[in-house]
Amino acid sequence: MLLSIALIMLLGLMAGTIFKRLRLPYIIGMLAAGIILGPYVLNLLDDSILDMSADLRQIALIIILAKAGLTLDINDLKRVGRPAVLLCFLPATMEIIAYLLFAPRLMGISLLEAGIIGAEMGAVSPAIIVPSMSKLIDEGWGTEKGIPQMIIAGSSADDVYVIVIFTALISLAQGGAVSASEFLQVPVAILLGIVLGVAGGLVLVFFFKRFHMRDTVKVIILLCVSFLFVTLEEALEGSVAVSGLLAVMSMGITIYNRYDVLAKRITGKFSKMWVPAEILLFVLVGSVVNVKYALSAGIMMVIMLFIGLVFRLAGTYLCVIGTRLNRKERVFCMISQIPKATVQAAIGGVALAKGLACGNIVLTAAVVSILITAPIGALGIETTYRKLLSKEK
Repeated sequence: MLLSIALIMLLGLMAGTIFKRLRLPYIIGMLAAGIILGPYVLNLLDDSILDMSADLRQIALIIILAKAGLTLDINDLKRVGRPAVLLCFLPATMEIIAYLLFAPRLMGISLLEAGIIGAEMGAVSPAIIVPSMSKLIDEGWGTEKGIPQMIIAGSSADDVYVIVIFTALISLAQGGAVSASEFLQVPVAILLGIVLGVAGGLVLVFFFKRFHMRDTVKVIILLCVSFLFVTLEEALEGSVAVSGLLAVMSMGITIYNRYDVLAKRITGKFSKMWVPAEILLFVLVGSVVNVKYALSAGIMMVIMLFIGLVFRLAGTYLCVIGTRLNRKERVFCMISQIPKATVQAAIGGVALAKGLACGNIVLTAAVVSILITAPIGALGIETTYRKLLSKEK
């Protein structure tokens, strides 16, 4: 395990630095390092690390979501309003519709199988979007109109929406029934996640004001509470729907808006924690990519991927139309919706594991989407934000 961690950190840093010097997003270098180290290429990572991969990726995601929450002003989100809400479900819905309309003809699959793949494809990657948008918030790009804040909020809720639909369709494919109550889990999970996070934030603000302790201890407490939120989501699965990741971000937002002096102090500590966590996250995401599956994908799958993206971008444009965002800022919002990785890596193998006939094609679609959209999306965000967004003075 120690050798695997050393390889992840050293090769991840090296690849990220090389790509950065080539004026490409360092994230792509880390993903490439993961693919090379992973079981499908050189197979240099120990099984113990691979077995923990999903948990380690989730820890890294919790760190960046907590950091993002500690920099989000609730007034910015209120000012954005309608687009932030629409981003939670409209782009994903448009992408699912694209697969229902075109995938049966292009890929020779059933309507239900098209829906499963569409739901899998409908999520953007918080692992790529949240760090990128946090960087823009730190540097002041687009923050005057709340653009990165809006995109972070949308990408976090978007995942909840898509995973619920995906789970319902998988159940249907197994011969089960899907009831309206399953789809009610989406607003319930989002609402309860926000309520849980706000309540946790208020309790922590009271606690931190009442009892003196080092900021490092406060960070540890904040992280532990975040882990409890995510664990609670898993414990309540099947009975009550709640989004643990939304709770983490909502807690950070509450602390920022009720105790901004503390939030600004501990944000720096989270930034330092994010340095190793970021390498771990993206290298491990890369390690789950099976290049053989990607190479086995037909041209129609790639064409379908881009058709889905076109529908998604159209849905994103509908979210921001009629707002005070100018044309360039709307284009940036559309670019931010391209990258896929986190959710696809997490649920890509579910259909295969459950023995469904469409399992291989669902997994292949996930791999292809990561290999194509993660680099394009990361590169698009990195190379356009200075041209499309204005910097807060």
